[in-house]
Amino acid sequence: MLAKRIIPCLDIKDNRVVKGVRFVGLKDAGDPVEVAKLYEQEEADELVFLDITASFQQRKTLVELVEKIAKNIYMPFTVGGGIKDINDIRDLLNAGADKVSINTAAVKYPDLVNESARRFGSQCIVVAIDAKSIMDRGLRVERWQVYINGGRTSTDLDAVEWAKEVAWRGAGEILLTSMDQDGTKDGYDLDLTRAITEAVNIPVVASGGAGRPEHFYEVFVNTGADAALAASIFHYQQYTIREIKQYLKEKGIAVRI
Repeated sequence: MLAKRIIPCLDIKDNRVVKGVRFVGLKDAGDPVEVAKLYEQEEADELVFLDITASFQQRKTLVELVEKIAKNIYMPFTVGGGIKDINDIRDLLNAGADKVSINTAAVKYPDLVNESARRFGSQCIVVAIDAKSIMDRGLRVERWQVYINGGRTSTDLDAVEWAKEVAWRGAGEILLTSMDQDGTKDGYDLDLTRAITEAVNIPVVASGGAGRPEHFYEVFVNTGADAALAASIFHYQQYTIREIKQYLKEKGIAVRI
């Protein structure tokens, strides 16, 4: 059985780590380089760096900051935000990223997924999907809608169908964030995550809602997610990565310790 991965996420705005609730109300959570070094010491399996305002502000990801972080850590490192074309992907990989996460650009230019997977290999290309539930008249979830530009802009895309398409186009992994659960600490969206994992045959990273060790256990046992990403509970030292891994190990989940 492959070990499940625990991945802290650095949401970056103005060269600082920030965290909010449902993509708004951002609060400062520290210096990116120092936070990244701390997570390596805690034996995180990977790190995700997302420049959350880059696409909305129509600017490139902070390459210099990526270089600084890459020089200070050895764990695999995924970078996203503001990526527009194949040259941006090349620049981030050259700056030290192991993988590049694309969201807005993938929606606007789907062929970028194909081209980047061919050029750099599927293992380097992550497609991030930010999804929000759409309710029917009975207040039941009818489907999940894809959002871009850091959660600011809705699209007509159905999250499950979009996941199928990016997998077909060559993406090596999906970073799936529930906008409904993001920052709430109420747990991952198990229904959304399960729907995506059942629709694709590539790894899925669950994101949005982690607040307690039990939430990591639930998403692994009930959805088939390959990894769980979290921010708030790690940034504000509610739990350490080691504590989460030890809990999961005691519950019979394969993790790297």
